[in-house]
Amino acid sequence: MRLPPGFRIDVFARDLGRPRLFALDPRGTLLVSVPRSGRVVALPDADRDGRADGTESVIEGLDLPHGLAFHEGFLYVGETGRVIRVRYDPARRRAVGTPEVVVPDLPPRGAHWTRTIAIGPDRRLYVAVGSSCNVCEERDPRRAAITRYDADGTGEVRFATGLRNAVGLAFRPGTAELWATVNGRDWLGDDRPSELVTRVEEGGFYGWPHCFWDAERLLPDPDLGSPERCRNVARPSLTYQAHSAPLGLAFYDGPQFPAEYRGSLFVALHGSWNRSVPTGYKVIRVRFDGEGPRAEDFATGWLVGSRAWGRPVDLAVGLDGSLFVSDDAQGVVYRITYRG
Repeated sequence: MRLPPGFRIDVFARDLGRPRLFALDPRGTLLVSVPRSGRVVALPDADRDGRADGTESVIEGLDLPHGLAFHEGFLYVGETGRVIRVRYDPARRRAVGTPEVVVPDLPPRGAHWTRTIAIGPDRRLYVAVGSSCNVCEERDPRRAAITRYDADGTGEVRFATGLRNAVGLAFRPGTAELWATVNGRDWLGDDRPSELVTRVEEGGFYGWPHCFWDAERLLPDPDLGSPERCRNVARPSLTYQAHSAPLGLAFYDGPQFPAEYRGSLFVALHGSWNRSVPTGYKVIRVRFDGEGPRAEDFATGWLVGSRAWGRPVDLAVGLDGSLFVSDDAQGVVYRITYRG
């Protein structure tokens, strides 16, 4: 593995199956969803030795659980066809009682089955649902969109549309800015369309399925696009190499990394599957210390030549300022620390 000087990466937990998205519970314990086994697990580190003490089941028997969020004593879980919440005991690291269905009828599965959720500073629930296809006209308006609800699941409002597959959601600390990673369509060659890491504006339309970004150029989709349909597309904050598959993202607000890292956005690139030369398979840092966001490599090494041995998925900042990375190819969670 390769990181900037002073950083190191270690295995925090292993044998997790295919771990996906994180959440920190009220006491700072790391939770991670394991969709293929239908459960959410806790990874406590009571002795603070930098390795999980074990794997503890928080809740089981779910249908492809993915996104996690905490709010007012509840653990919210985004299953593929609904969002539930359940009372959570941080001392025992267990779900308590019977889960309550908050959003009951999300369009399930499809080409993009993951459901990512976030609780905003407005105390509302944001739910991202990907498209059912590579490129098509969706019948359900919640597909390829981010939808906002009140915390109890009422008050449905379409927050943003034209987002083919917004897997990562994160609010920038101290602001009301919602940021997302967006995976572009396939089968337009190795280098288009660009992937997006962007601030998502309320009411914004981001192009899919009619238009896509090729770096700084907005182009009509060859299947369903036209210049007329591309007139009101919101400009993304950052475009990135096609087929990198950006997934999880986390703003760094911890106390451990050097001061220059505070406010940076870390993004996990899951890696390409339909590109002749593989790309992605790393963690990048998005800096905001210039005229606009700019990306640079932070943690690399999962891709060796044309062979990828690991696939980063999500990121979370621990209470001590360490950065956690899930890997659903190796079934592990890594911990990145800075020691100077």
